[in-house]
Amino acid sequence: MRIKKGDQVVVIAGKKQDKGKRGEVIKVLPKKNRVVVQGINLLTKHQRQVQAEGRTINPGIVKLEGPIDASNVMIICKKCNQPTRISISREGDKVMRVCKKCGGLID
Repeated sequence: MRIKKGDQVVVIAGKKQDKGKRGEVIKVLPKKNRVVVQGINLLTKHQRQVQAEGRTINPGIVKLEGPIDASNVMIICKKCNQPTRISISREGDKVMRVCKKCGGLID
């Protein structure tokens, strides 16, 4: 996958309330081709009170980020600050991600 944990991305497709929002990638799920983005695709979970190993988890309604497909997000270039596609360039044994718009390095 060309998207990594910690990248800034913008949502280009999906739920209407999430479309156009920017966020940071929290988790990458390469086997399912999905990413979890901070503040995007919020799911509501009703948490029961659980007691495990001497700790108590408080009950209540919890908001969690759900995974979205990696094709629905575009990475934001740090140099030109715009959503862009990524190309891969190799120099010897080094692999670098390059912005298609400005030619700047992502990594």
